[in-house]
Amino acid sequence: MRLKKIKNAKETVIQSSYYVDAPQMNKGHWSEVFENLNPIHIEVGMGKGRFIIGMAEAHPDINFIGIEKYDSVLVKAVNTLEGKEKISNLKLLLFDAEGIEEIFDREVSRIYLNFSDPWPKARHEKRRLTSEVFLKKYDKIFKDKKEIFQKTDNRDFFDFSLESIKNYGYTIDECTYDLYAENDITNIPTEYEEKFNSAGININRLKAHKD
Repeated sequence: MRLKKIKNAKETVIQSSYYVDAPQMNKGHWSEVFENLNPIHIEVGMGKGRFIIGMAEAHPDINFIGIEKYDSVLVKAVNTLEGKEKISNLKLLLFDAEGIEEIFDREVSRIYLNFSDPWPKARHEKRRLTSEVFLKKYDKIFKDKKEIFQKTDNRDFFDFSLESIKNYGYTIDECTYDLYAENDITNIPTEYEEKFNSAGININRLKAHKD
């Protein structure tokens, strides 16, 4: 899908108080950025930000970092935040997750992967955020216990993720092929999730950990 370019998007993002420039400079020092020692959870591919903003508001004792590589998407989260009271436990990065090990050094407690690009063609398998290539990158950023939570509407991608994550040594703590049948009142939906669910498309979710 081709993204619509938004005028002055990057400038608007950069001016936001939530935006962290040159995140590589904070590698190993994110607790100093937040000025506390609370756990750090990140969302890779945060889109318009509904999920991570909601999580940060619901869990003030956890630090959240949203990562998005497109300024035309991230600016929508920035605009949403402008109408809210300051959320001190939230930071936003304009960054390509392919280099994620360049910005964290064993500091992250949990990774959220919500509606990531499934890269359906076999030749693109290594680009999937749950491929072994990325799981190896995550090894370098996790602090202690490793936790990956994923939501997707794509069943093939979900099945690939289950197999890839299990083969890499993770324990699957939760696996559902119909999240909304679970009636999980703690679930915070993304924009895509709400759209797909309204259209009657099942939402798959997994929670996994590795000690």
